[in-house]
Amino acid sequence: MKPDQMEYKIFKPQYLEEVTGGDPEIRDEIVTIFKEQIPEFVTEMKQLLEKKMFFELGLLAHKAKSSVAIMGMDETANMLKTLELQAKKGESTEDYTGFVSRFENDTTLVLTEIDHYLREIH
Repeated sequence: MKPDQMEYKIFKPQYLEEVTGGDPEIRDEIVTIFKEQIPEFVTEMKQLLEKKMFFELGLLAHKAKSSVAIMGMDETANMLKTLELQAKKGESTEDYTGFVSRFENDTTLVLTEIDHYLREIH
């Protein structure tokens, strides 16, 4: 079954398919790991922000960047790169709350888009 032509705002299914070589088992494993990691990333980012542990927040942004990149979330990955660099240096700390909030919003949306995509192809 071909996926319908839903307009995905953040998720790029073609990128995920390219990365996995179109292998459904690999794709499903990556999606499962992603779905497990995202709530952990959001929770930990909020905790680090609250504790003003900015360097650690930068390290976590780096880790999260890799996860969102595999889903083709280029803008989110670029935002996380900015957060990573600023947080590691403790610069522009007033921006971090917005970055974490955007990460949470983007990942909430992408999880919905991924679920839609998987329903369409199965």
